[in-house]
Amino acid sequence: MAKVQVFHFTSNNGVPNNSALPVVVIEGAFSGVGADDICSRLEENGWTGTWTWSVFSYHHYHPNAHEALAVSAGAATLVLGGPGGKAVEVKAGDCLILPAGTGHKLEDDHGGFQVCGAYPPGLDQLETRRIEDGVADSVDRIARVPLPKTDPTTGGTGPLTERWSS
Repeated sequence: MAKVQVFHFTSNNGVPNNSALPVVVIEGAFSGVGADDICSRLEENGWTGTWTWSVFSYHHYHPNAHEALAVSAGAATLVLGGPGGKAVEVKAGDCLILPAGTGHKLEDDHGGFQVCGAYPPGLDQLETRRIEDGVADSVDRIARVPLPKTDPTTGGTGPLTERWSS
């Protein structure tokens, strides 16, 4: 069984985060699977708007969408929760699910780091905000983002849906 880590964040230095929902990190959720297959599996599991790239090297968040980041290659240190947040080591096969509003940035690419991103249906037109943009109306918008119906790693119930419920 995959190891699951959960991290809770509150508002921090210009990043609203999401005090109602934790970040869920599932180690090895997509082990041995390349980027194309990860994107296909995310879509089969009910998550949309897939892409393959990296993570911005500055603190940012999405006030209108939850985001799954499945590591397709390499390894990296990500900082979650904004400046002074939690440094998390991730590697190929791991999947992070960030609730709307969660600050994240690439702190250190350990070589060849790449992720596949995806969003619950209807949430793939995401807005990206930097710390400099401020929180403004973000807290209200974050609270209105609906819970996903499926876990991006299983397509049904799973580590995410077990930890996010209404």
